[in-house]
Amino acid sequence: MTDTTLDLGPQAHVIARLAEGVTDDQLSAPTPCPDMAVRNLLGHLLGLAIAFRDAGRKDLGVTTDTSPEAAVPDIGTGWREELPKVLDELAEAWRAPDAWAGMTRAGGVDLPGAVAAAVATDELVIHGWDLAVATGQPYAPDPAALQASYDFLRAAADDPDRGGIFGPVVPVPDEAPLPDRAVGLSGRDPGWQRP
Repeated sequence: MTDTTLDLGPQAHVIARLAEGVTDDQLSAPTPCPDMAVRNLLGHLLGLAIAFRDAGRKDLGVTTDTSPEAAVPDIGTGWREELPKVLDELAEAWRAPDAWAGMTRAGGVDLPGAVAAAVATDELVIHGWDLAVATGQPYAPDPAALQASYDFLRAAADDPDRGGIFGPVVPVPDEAPLPDRAVGLSGRDPGWQRP
């Protein structure tokens, strides 16, 4: 993913469609993310979309300096309109070749643009799965984004200095579908079900 650009638009649209399918009574439902209800996951998606939009634009400041662990995210009353708008802006920002070049910042960490794009893609793919299974919706990630996420997670799993953003790898059979293998690499159980 560091040699070419990837259009984040298709995966951003997958997230927007999933969010549109969330009912108000599901907002307090649990998700595969520990200590996050659906409303917190949606808040996290909104915050990361803003942060990575700004990282792609190289518009560095509060949105790109704040660690995702700074607070448990939540949503406001206008989230249904705001989330798809920001997801579109995120995708548009990363369509610019300059987004992929040089350095940028996200979550308070300076990193190459291509690496930031890989992280953004992975966040959209894995949290898309989180949202889908938490709300009982089918999940069909963008194939290119899914492959990029899997490749990113595979490299991270092989890194002995694997950071704290991932839980321990959950073993998944080699013949399992690619979404399940990516989810396992992210530290989630692909068999997770809503209680």
